[in-house]
Amino acid sequence: MLIDSHCHLDRLKLDVYGGDLDQAIAAAHARGVQQMLCIGISLANIRQVVDIAQQYPSVVASVGIHPCDVTAGTASIEQLLDWAKESKVVAFGETGLDYHYETDSKALQQESFIMHLHAGAQAGLPVVVHTREAKADTLALIREHASREFSGVLHCFTEDWEMAREALELNYYISISGIVTFKNAEQIREVVRKMPIDRLLVETDSPYLAPVPYRGKPNEPKNVREVAEFVAEVKGLPFEELAQHTTENFYRLFGKAKQYLP
Repeated sequence: MLIDSHCHLDRLKLDVYGGDLDQAIAAAHARGVQQMLCIGISLANIRQVVDIAQQYPSVVASVGIHPCDVTAGTASIEQLLDWAKESKVVAFGETGLDYHYETDSKALQQESFIMHLHAGAQAGLPVVVHTREAKADTLALIREHASREFSGVLHCFTEDWEMAREALELNYYISISGIVTFKNAEQIREVVRKMPIDRLLVETDSPYLAPVPYRGKPNEPKNVREVAEFVAEVKGLPFEELAQHTTENFYRLFGKAKQYLP
């Protein structure tokens, strides 16, 4: 069985399913996806994300503010902790730092990231981290403010092995998206080869970043199978073994999710 450890079900392109999210989720189940983590990114979408998780037995949710959304409104630690009391919420985030798209809000991004890390430590929940062109600051803030016990994941990892290795030393996990299948993604494939199997997750980040052979098309959770099959090939493992390890890793990190297994 597989788990899509990071998807945006509220943003899926559902034309092929006649606008019916039920069918997209059923399509994922048909390809062996037993659970999906739907990600909160802003004050505007958190309620919808939690509602989706509470509606569908195979979906769990995270709550948080994406670094590219902090200027539209941030959340206090108290708000984050209050959201975490909702059923099916198993993590904080997507939070982190993005210095590629957002260069004028670095201080606000850092403040928001720190609040998510503190909330994770207080609530005993992992943190889903987005990082782009912010390697040093991301690692420094995790090192200073994160809980080693509950840790988190660097999702949709696109950095180098040095950053992955330092994140592993901080007890973080690394999640691989469909980018790994792209022709120019050798740096990510090198990270996959070196990664210890007990810290690896797979994701779609759908509706974005569809893997080959669907690149350029809307992504969806069922395509996590292509990601996992490709990662298994890169690591020289049978697909079934890779699927088993990444599923076990997901439940080790997102421990609360296991109680919501359908």
